[in-house]
Amino acid sequence: MKKIYFSFFILLMTFGSARADILYIADDTNLALRNGASSYGQVIRILPTGTSVTVVGEPRNGFIKVRLIDGTEGYIRSKYTKKEPPEHDAKDTTSKNMTLLQTEIGTLKEQLAKATEAITPGSSLEKSLATERDHLSRELNELKNTAANAIQLKEEHDLLQERVVNGERDLEQLKLENQALKDTTKQDWLIYGGALVIIGIFLGFILPKISWRRKSGWDSY
Repeated sequence: MKKIYFSFFILLMTFGSARADILYIADDTNLALRNGASSYGQVIRILPTGTSVTVVGEPRNGFIKVRLIDGTEGYIRSKYTKKEPPEHDAKDTTSKNMTLLQTEIGTLKEQLAKATEAITPGSSLEKSLATERDHLSRELNELKNTAANAIQLKEEHDLLQERVVNGERDLEQLKLENQALKDTTKQDWLIYGGALVIIGIFLGFILPKISWRRKSGWDSY
């Protein structure tokens, strides 16, 4: 039994909440349903007076997000809604709607004129954009110069690196040639030394014999 009461209480709370979320288009206007919370939002549909809508979002910028009976969602101006179904005179509503539409058209024309004036030659916006364009152009030229200098420095670095490599190669070649010359000189000295040793040995054998022959010749006298 308690569960039945509790379920009935929840049902009442849900029903009350649902009723609180239902709004009606006021009796003095046909309201535009837009795709965004702004007067610049695209018009999805025109809602006639008395149309019921379900609130599905919090108010924002004077607009509120709603859902129609067929499931279509969009934004409407919250100040043109009411919680009770309106009572209205069709002729009076049409007249007020025409006035509202004319006012909105005038507002849009004024906004368009301001936007057009803002971008006309000589305006402050045009001058500001021109200044920003010149500043960006200078920065671009500086970047190009920096890039060109970097490329030139790299080319010079590569050239110097190549000269260093060639210098190291030439130095290594000179070292090899110098070492070869030293080795050749050592070989020559070894040959000369060997020749001198051989000559010394030869003379060591020959000179005593010559001396002995001379001594023998002297003894014969």
